[in-house]
Amino acid sequence: MDVIDAIYKRRSVKHFDADHQMTAEEETKLFETVIQSPTSFNIQHWRFIVLRDPQLRAKIRTEFGNDQAQMTDASLLVLFTADTKAWQKEPSRYWANAPTEVAELLVNWMGPFHEGRETLQRDEAQRSIGMAMQSLMLAAQGLGYDSCPMIGFDLDEVSTLINLPDDHVIGPMVAIGKGTKDAWPKPGQLPLSEVKFDNGFA
Repeated sequence: MDVIDAIYKRRSVKHFDADHQMTAEEETKLFETVIQSPTSFNIQHWRFIVLRDPQLRAKIRTEFGNDQAQMTDASLLVLFTADTKAWQKEPSRYWANAPTEVAELLVNWMGPFHEGRETLQRDEAQRSIGMAMQSLMLAAQGLGYDSCPMIGFDLDEVSTLINLPDDHVIGPMVAIGKGTKDAWPKPGQLPLSEVKFDNGFA
């Protein structure tokens, strides 16, 4: 599927075939595509929690997820998290295949850029989550699957359930599977004149 077609066709589907199972090959292809997403300094701080346990998914749905059916019915439920301190953890590995002078430049710059800037560290982690989420949903669309990003769950309780490390942040979930109902009609996009400006705000 053409990437522009995938962007237009991707919708947030709420109802999935609970009996459908994604193949291991399809799942691998999805995640191999997702990790091509860009990150600042190539840090790749996203960490993907694939929620497989039916009981865990049911608990999140009924106790902490506003009874969203896609949490249990989707073929794949992915919770996006990110390591805010990944820039400290063997940073040379992010540039292992780069020319030495490039690797040294970026690795040596990584520390001073992030050190003491906790807000930036968190912001960069969440930005990376956002880009990876879009990659996942568009790749799923290209493979013939529907998706639904979700923020309607108790972040603190789910963080506890998955043992989220202290130096990680939690992001949204994405449900992927075979939709059984069409998405709601597209509500309408704002005109470009309201959202696109040249050189700054008037």
